[in-house]
Amino acid sequence: MLLSWIPHSALIGLAFSCAVGITFLVLGCALPQFNNWWPMFVLFFYVLSPIPTIIAKRLADSYDSPSSACVELCVFVTTGIVISSIGLPIVLAHTEIIQWGACGLVLAGNVVVFLTILGYFYVFASDDFDYSMWSAR
Repeated sequence: MLLSWIPHSALIGLAFSCAVGITFLVLGCALPQFNNWWPMFVLFFYVLSPIPTIIAKRLADSYDSPSSACVELCVFVTTGIVISSIGLPIVLAHTEIIQWGACGLVLAGNVVVFLTILGYFYVFASDDFDYSMWSAR
């Protein structure tokens, strides 16, 4: 099995923390006092945030090197995505599209989900897959 070297508790912890973060997001949308689904747009940011890091790991010569233009650009783009996911509920609450309580729940969900994504990259940091092994022979 490819993932046999990873502790199972790390995978279970990542899955649990992601579920907690998504629960905060859904509570910020579905509770009767909030009842507004606009904050669900932060799901796009959850999907987009790991993509630059995956690209940097794939294209950079060494991800551990002190400086690489590709890695620096991908970190910059990832930071922009994370800041946008924090700014969206704040702007929605400021314009009174959602309530501030919903904004707080969505921001709590953002923190948990992004820490989970960071934890994922920490757990799988030494993941050296040979992508040619998946090609048809």
